Amino acid sequence: MKVAVWDTYVTRKDGKVMHFDILVDENTADANAVFEFGRKYLKTVMQEGQALTSEECQFCHIDKAPEEVENQIKEHGFSIIEMENCY
Repeated sequence: MKVAVWDTYVTRKDGKVMHFDILVDENTADANAVFEFGRKYLKTVMQEGQALTSEECQFCHIDKAPEEVENQIKEHGFSIIEMENCY
């Protein structure tokens, strides 16, 4: 499966900037759906309510997904790769 990678930077409640990628099926064209996936993730790391729009989250590139990521996307619609300050 090929995935669209959305590069995301969100300011946490403590002022630090989180960096994570939202991965979705390459055919997902609705940016608002991607933002909603990001908001779901933010809820899981106690950052609910933080801004997540096209200012914070932008399409980056298409890539081949490993099996684990592919399975997450099939089950939940998205996968997250945590890069910096996610906890």
